[in-house]
Amino acid sequence: MHLIEIKHMRLLAIAAILLLLSSASVRAQRYVPKPNEGEKFKDTSMLKPPAGAKVAIIVFEDLECPACAASYPIEHQAASHYNIPLVRRDFPLPMHIWSFDAAVWARYLQDKVSPKTGDDYRGAVFAAQRGIASKDDMLNFTRKFFQTHGLQMPFVADPTGQFKKEVEADKAVGDRLGVQYTPSISVVTQHEWVHVTEIDSLYATIDELLAKTKSEPSPVKTSPAKTTPAKKAVQHP
Repeated sequence: MHLIEIKHMRLLAIAAILLLLSSASVRAQRYVPKPNEGEKFKDTSMLKPPAGAKVAIIVFEDLECPACAASYPIEHQAASHYNIPLVRRDFPLPMHIWSFDAAVWARYLQDKVSPKTGDDYRGAVFAAQRGIASKDDMLNFTRKFFQTHGLQMPFVADPTGQFKKEVEADKAVGDRLGVQYTPSISVVTQHEWVHVTEIDSLYATIDELLAKTKSEPSPVKTSPAKTTPAKKAVQHP
């Protein structure tokens, strides 16, 4: 083999290595969507943090959605890491056969036991999601959850239809916003919102919006006399 050919092959090899390194570097950079862009939302008036918060995460989720199950712990970790509110809204998709019923049980536990227990139930459902194939499976799972948590399971979860209406109200908010899929995750401030289409960009998005609000005065909280008792980091309207 001629010396010129050897040098040419070496140059090609070096170029290929540089290209791979460059591609890896690009992949390693987290993409941060631009404010007020992403999904073609309609009415975005509800994309605001709770009273007293500068930044929050708002998630529309379906308990039968595998992508929701995958992003659930990341959302929790991010909210805990930055000490910002995480607002969850139910958005059961019509093709999923048991997600609406599971959302009703989550509401029962949230309202009748505690917000934390309701959130623990959601996390447990996501963790066991692959083993729940029917409404009967979901009911058996729920029965076991009650037993392992020392709770008395009611014969009927929602005799007055209260919790069904709460789930439907969340779904209506998502429809008004224009949610097309789950999870639909947005990081919001009092002035703008960012729709996080890739869960890998969640932390970078929060960093960017926190930096923007750093110099802003803390929002004035609503008078305690006019609000319900404050919840912890995870909130569910």
